[in-house]
Amino acid sequence: MAMARVKQIREMSDKDRNGKLSEMRLDLMKETGGIKMGKPLKNTGRVGELKRSIARILTVKNEIRRQNGAKKK
Repeated sequence: MAMARVKQIREMSDKDRNGKLSEMRLDLMKETGGIKMGKPLKNTGRVGELKRSIARILTVKNEIRRQNGAKKK
């Protein structure tokens, strides 16, 4: 999976963003679980890439929420 770009994230629908976020969180959980079990990594930068992509999606979601005037939960 390629790294998520902010422009692409903004163009997604809310449903697509939530789906992508869930998918990336699951991938991150699998990667970190593999590391803890001692599985050798094929791509050592994948964990950091996933964390940054998740942060990008959450940032865009928060920006959109603030633009719409919704209050924090």
